[in-house]
Parts: sequence; C-alpha cells; structure tokens
Amino acid sequence: MSENLIIQGNNKQELYENLLPQIKSLVECETDEIANMANVSACLKDTFNFWWVGFYRVIDNELVLGPFQGPLACTRIRKGKGVCGTAWQEAKTQIVPDVDAFPGHIACSSLTRSEIVVPIIRNGVVVAVLDIDSEKLANFDEVDKENLEKLVALFV
Repeated sequence: MSENLIIQGNNKQELYENLLPQIKSLVECETDEIANMANVSACLKDTFNFWWVGFYRVIDNELVLGPFQGPLACTRIRKGKGVCGTAWQEAKTQIVPDVDAFPGHIACSSLTRSEIVVPIIRNGVVVAVLDIDSEKLANFDEVDKENLEKLVALFV
C-alpha cells in the first residue's frame, strides 16, 4: 500500500467501507504490531478527525499507552477503571455517548465528550484496546462499533 489514504464517502459507513480495505492492506504487509497500531491510529484520525485515537496494550496486568494520535494521554489504566479498563474487564466494546455520565471515567482530556473502546481479543484474552475520543457528544454508534470491531480483528 502507498503511504497515502484515498478517503471517499458521503457518510460514516461509506468512509469505513473505503478505509477498511486500505488498512487491511497496510497491516498485512507489516509484521510489527506497534507499527501497525501507529498507522491505524493515523488513518482513523485522518479519516474521521476524531479528537484522540490510540491503543492501550495489556502489559503486566495494566493497560499501557501505545501508539496514538492526539493530545497527551493517560499512560497506565487498571482493569475495570474508566472506559478502557471496563472494555478490558468485560471484553466487549464500550460506547459512551457522554463521558461525564460514565461512572469512574478517567479524564485524560477535559475536551473529550464521547468515547468508544474496542477490545482486541486473542484466544479469548484481551491483549489491547483501541480507544477513540470525540469532542462531540454522542459521536459514536453501531456503525462505528461494527466497523471498528472488523478493524481490530486484523490484529488477531
């Protein structure tokens, strides 16, 4: 794949349909997971202009900050804490329309208003999460969930 995205679409679903094959091509050509996480973060940020996009990896029973695009982020998150820790603990995607209404939300940025976190699960174990924040309320829905779950399946 070239180092340029071709971003086309009139709505969110069309953008994902255009982006996912490009990401698949990108990650299939690279064996280093960190490099792939970095490029996927950049692709998602460029395509959707999300506030923050990145990965947390499970290391020594904590989520540890991995590659990301956006402002300064929390470095470590415990299991069950915040949206990321909840996605890890429950091993399921979390969609939070208003982070201020989420019990125990970890405010890495006061500008974050909504969030989606998608776990990466290998052999029944969460090994990382994809975390995306928006400065808009209720910015994430089932379209994001379905497509981002397809995206993280590329890391399995």
